[in-house]
Amino acid sequence: MGRRLFYCDHYTIPLPAGHKFPTEKYARLRSVLAGDGVFCLEEAALADPAAIRLAHDPEYVCAFLDGTIHQGLMRRIGFPWSEGLVRRTLASVGGTLRAAEEAVETGFGGNLAGGTHHAFRSEGAGFCVFNDLAVAIEWLRAKGRLERAAVLDLDVHQGDGTAAIFADDAAVLTVSLHGLNNFPFRKQRSRIDVHLADGTGDEEYLNALAVVLPHVFEFRPSLILYQSGVDALAGDRLGRLALTHEGLARRDRMVMERAREEEVPLLVTLGGGYAVPIDRTVEAHANTFRAAAGIFG
Repeated sequence: MGRRLFYCDHYTIPLPAGHKFPTEKYARLRSVLAGDGVFCLEEAALADPAAIRLAHDPEYVCAFLDGTIHQGLMRRIGFPWSEGLVRRTLASVGGTLRAAEEAVETGFGGNLAGGTHHAFRSEGAGFCVFNDLAVAIEWLRAKGRLERAAVLDLDVHQGDGTAAIFADDAAVLTVSLHGLNNFPFRKQRSRIDVHLADGTGDEEYLNALAVVLPHVFEFRPSLILYQSGVDALAGDRLGRLALTHEGLARRDRMVMERAREEEVPLLVTLGGGYAVPIDRTVEAHANTFRAAAGIFG
């Protein structure tokens, strides 16, 4: 078996019938990758709340964990509060922390969850409770293992929470390529934002990425955190762009091959994907990690 990937799909979130969050994609993705036999799949440990408090307001963290959080905040997140959601959230962040450590040590780390980029310092939003990307950066810095970080967010939705958390932090570069007319409708200001029109396809998208990518490496990050959402796939229920599976695969290879060439550690988190049938999303996510297996070994 090769490199490790961390998962948390065994922690289920009780959701009402018809809820649009695709909880089933996580277990299906793990099953597909297990069938490939390339990665060692390892259960993610629950994150220590002390690590989460490095990036989030302690009162918000405590209120979510003990269930006293205001219902208005939970409506903004989009999930009903439950103990299952608490465990799943802690495991998702824990997977990113383990994968971040793996990336720093070996050059690559991957979490089959995470990428919860809509969470702000004191509140969550858009199916994101805690911002695992921000927590990982602050956790590594607290341990003296990170000087400069770049967040490359290629989810179709802007990484607004990440942008806001690091708005005044010169040691963190936030980059987001996203749909102009998509959620969040009130955008934050990343260090680099690329707004894409509805219907943007492979070539236009990849050309935009080719312009942005050199700036990521000019920043000389100690780690790149790659939010690899696949909701830019044509037909995604929440996407509005028109990339093909091959276009997404080319996107992933562009990022990973450059990171390998520049010898910059890369952490990959999952991000969004809401296609129907969900198998289309699972295949796109699997292709991201298959690209990593081919490039990082």
